[in-house]
Amino acid sequence: MKHIGIWIDKEKAHVILVKEDNEDMTTIVSGIENFRIHGGSGTRFKGGPQDVVQDSKYLEREKHQFKTYFKNVASHIKDADKIVIYGPAETGEKFSKELEINYKEISKKVKDVIKADSMTDNQTKALVRSYFKKDQQRIH
Repeated sequence: MKHIGIWIDKEKAHVILVKEDNEDMTTIVSGIENFRIHGGSGTRFKGGPQDVVQDSKYLEREKHQFKTYFKNVASHIKDADKIVIYGPAETGEKFSKELEINYKEISKKVKDVIKADSMTDNQTKALVRSYFKKDQQRIH
C-alpha cells in the first residue's frame, strides 16, 4: 500500500510517502510568481499620465503556472493507492479540482482534502502518518 499525503500551498508542495517505520518527503517548488500590481501616477505632477495595469494578463499567466505546478505534483503521486491533501487557503481545493478534471485516475485515490495552516516538516509528517493510522483503524 502506497499512502501519500500532500501539504500544498502556492509556493511549494511537500509530498509525503508513509512507510512502515518512517516517511519520505519530497518538496516541489511551484515556480508561481508573486506579483504585485502597481498602478498610479507615472509622474509627480497631479493629473499626469497614469499607468494602466492589465490584471487579466497577470491572472492568465498565474493560471498557466498553477497548471504546470499541479502537473508536476501529479507526476509524483500517480502510483499512490491512497492520497490525502492538506493546505491553507484554496490551493488544496484547486489541486483537487485539477485532479478531478485532468487526472481522473489519481482523483479516485484522493480520500480527503483538509485545510491546514503552515507547519514544520515534522508536524506535516506526523499529520499525514496519523491520518493514515486512523484510516487503518476504521478499516479494521
